[in-house]
Amino acid sequence: MPGSSSSLCSLLLLLAAAAAAALSLPYAANAVSSRQLTTGFSRVMLNESQFVVQKPYDLPLNERYDPCGGVRRFWVFATDKPISATRPGYPRTEIKVDKVYSSGVWQFEGDVYVPWGTSGASVMQIFGADKPHASTVMLPVYDGQLTYYHNLTRVVADRVYDRWIRLNVVHDVAAGNVTVFVDGERRLEVPGHGGKEHYFKFGVYTQGLHNHSHRMEAHWKNVAIYTKPYA
Repeated sequence: MPGSSSSLCSLLLLLAAAAAAALSLPYAANAVSSRQLTTGFSRVMLNESQFVVQKPYDLPLNERYDPCGGVRRFWVFATDKPISATRPGYPRTEIKVDKVYSSGVWQFEGDVYVPWGTSGASVMQIFGADKPHASTVMLPVYDGQLTYYHNLTRVVADRVYDRWIRLNVVHDVAAGNVTVFVDGERRLEVPGHGGKEHYFKFGVYTQGLHNHSHRMEAHWKNVAIYTKPYA
């Protein structure tokens, strides 16, 4: 569903806002604000060219990606091609944040909205790890739950469909750990997977484990990257 017209864009934003308002959940008592989570960090200034969209190689960009009114819409189908004819892999429409880091503490922040029905798709990951791993952390959605990789018993957030949630993902390279906050609440703290270079990715990336939906979609807004030299 390419979103080429401004009227369609406005309608989609209104529908998403209405659904999110109807399904919004109260913040946890121990939740902290975005300002508190980013205190001591410096924001990394990025230009649009550093938000590199990876999409099925045989399709034009606007058939799988629509930046509209400050919201980036990503969608992909299970039958889509990979991002390269010479690089096998599952279908995705993802942004690679072209800012590689190898030391210090880095934080990804953004608001994500997953429409009902999307399942079996990663919506955010930190790429880079020692083999046999490819990523330091991955956050897929399965049947309305945000999970740690494909472990359905490690639920990071529940009832994520049709509402905006704020994700803060903190990677301490030297300590080798990752902490995930959902709406300001600490929901996951795990060791990393090593690796010398890392970068953030967000969007939708089909996963091969468990059942995935035919169509996968995610919306992102207010994405920012922060860093500080050490914890």
